[in-house]
Amino acid sequence: MLGGFTKDLGIDLGTANTLVYVRGKGIVVREPSVVALRTDTKSIEAVGESAKKMIGRTPGNIQAIRPMKDGVIADFDTTATMIKYFIRQAQKQRSIFPRHPNVMVCVPSGITAVEQRAVEDATKQAGARELIRLKSRLRQPLAPIYRYGSRQAAWW
Repeated sequence: MLGGFTKDLGIDLGTANTLVYVRGKGIVVREPSVVALRTDTKSIEAVGESAKKMIGRTPGNIQAIRPMKDGVIADFDTTATMIKYFIRQAQKQRSIFPRHPNVMVCVPSGITAVEQRAVEDATKQAGARELIRLKSRLRQPLAPIYRYGSRQAAWW
């Protein structure tokens, strides 16, 4: 265990897709990193697969966007809302799950300290109680989480 920090879930926040790994369950959420927004009210209409299906099929006042660009947050508030949605989706997969889970999130190894802080802030705004960041040099989703978990039996 890492300083008494028990992980409830791991998130691979990708530009194209987001994956959520729950301890003991594996990957429970695998959805596109897409959000559909109403341009007139800035309200969110859909997230993930539902939002992706709206690309090219939306009326003029709804725009499907990817809030992550090149592995970093391009739209902070939209990313936080997207993370919150994915955390809630993961919570549906587990009967006993804290309302504010501990989260481990993968970030690209080349991002700056400011970009890392944006990921941390967005994840905490989405409802995470505590957060650990793992830097990934690998293209394989959640590889650092699996690798870390295999070295630390108590981790997952």
